[in-house]
Amino acid sequence: MTLDEIKAAVDAGQTVHWANTGYIVHKDRLGQYLITYVPNGSCIGLTDQGGHRLNGKEAEFFIARSEDGAENPGSQSRPDGQGRGVAPGGAGASPLGRQR
Repeated sequence: MTLDEIKAAVDAGQTVHWANTGYIVHKDRLGQYLITYVPNGSCIGLTDQGGHRLNGKEAEFFIARSEDGAENPGSQSRPDGQGRGVAPGGAGASPLGRQR
């Protein structure tokens, strides 16, 4: 996914992951796009400080499918089938909690 595709998907309310379902891309209340590792809450910016280069490869970003959390918990849904596995604890595609 390109940077513009990722931002558009997040803005449309879709769940976007990076590398595996343990990482979720979201927009904070300041309008910053972040990648958060759900199990421990650690996060980095979606891009470099200039806002142009992704912190990750385009091919590593994907949109969650509905079966991720329901029919097939903990599975990855990369279209190319090259997922890196599931985050410790089997984190699935779920919305982030309230940010502090």
